[in-house]
Amino acid sequence: MKQALTAVVAVLGLAACTPSVNVNVNLAPIYAKLDVNVKVQLDQDVKALVQQNPNLF
Repeated sequence: MKQALTAVVAVLGLAACTPSVNVNVNLAPIYAKLDVNVKVQLDQDVKALVQQNPNLF
């Protein structure tokens, strides 16, 4: 009986000491002017594809 009580106390003691980790990440916003380059590159790519494949549309 004493062994069972010791085992229960040990299990409860281990359960009460479970580690926990809390991480707070504050991300600062990053602004970049990428939209102009992307639009120009896509426009050039589309024009090239249409010239290579005139029946595309």
